[in-house]
Amino acid sequence: MLTIALVTIHVIVSLGLILLILLHSGRGGGLSDMFGGTMGRSAAGSTVAERNLDRTTILFALIFTFTTLSLAIRLQ
Repeated sequence: MLTIALVTIHVIVSLGLILLILLHSGRGGGLSDMFGGTMGRSAAGSTVAERNLDRTTILFALIFTFTTLSLAIRLQ
């Protein structure tokens, strides 16, 4: 039962992590340019939305790491 819950969380977090990484700015793209906010980058560096996106991505990466290690240990 625990393995099924871990796999379910792992799949959801994996899909969320893919989505969050694709929202990050690459070469002139990203969350701020998606909505036409080019002034925020030149005026203040990174916008609040981009900082929150970074924090959310880090949180999802930590959950992904935890579930990966938990599944590896559990399935040995």
